[in-house]
Amino acid sequence: MTSDLFETQPGDTPLTPEEQLDLVPSIATRAELNALERYNINDARLWAMRPRVLRREDLLTDHFARELHRRMFSEVWRWAGKYRTTEKTLGWDWPRITEGMRTAFEDAAYWDKNGTYPLLEAAARLHHRLVVIHPWSNGNGRHARLIADVWCAARKVAEPTWGAHADLLAPGETRQRYLAAMRRADAGDFGPIVAFAQS
Repeated sequence: MTSDLFETQPGDTPLTPEEQLDLVPSIATRAELNALERYNINDARLWAMRPRVLRREDLLTDHFARELHRRMFSEVWRWAGKYRTTEKTLGWDWPRITEGMRTAFEDAAYWDKNGTYPLLEAAARLHHRLVVIHPWSNGNGRHARLIADVWCAARKVAEPTWGAHADLLAPGETRQRYLAAMRRADAGDFGPIVAFAQS
């Protein structure tokens, strides 16, 4: 392995040495890791967007969240679909993750049932909440965005575009706008992340 494989950039969550050992395939570079994750995530997205899946009644549950994460990363990480058990520089304390995820999805189901927010705003708010909890060792933003996409697709609402479908892992202006919008949401201003979801 070369030294760049587990290097992080602003907004990334570093993996512990133990988490790094749970890499499934033998790869040497960050580019290979990103490509493999993209391929795995694309397969998960195809599965999640099947009409049979979109009709499921458990889309807004931590059970579905775990299943989706497992499908997104099972070819890459042995801990795919399992909530993290290590502390990170951001996110909830790991023993409270299950509680946080259940509460987040219960709130989203309430918003859905009662029309508390327009659906795209509700999806962006859920995305933010899941990223704040940070339940996974890796893939939190990508998972939270796909959850939001699935929710919108299930309700036959146009899916978020998240910066015109930009690669939000790549350094650059679009990633910076996304991170800035997330920081504004941290402070209670959800306008920028809702706008970014539609840009």
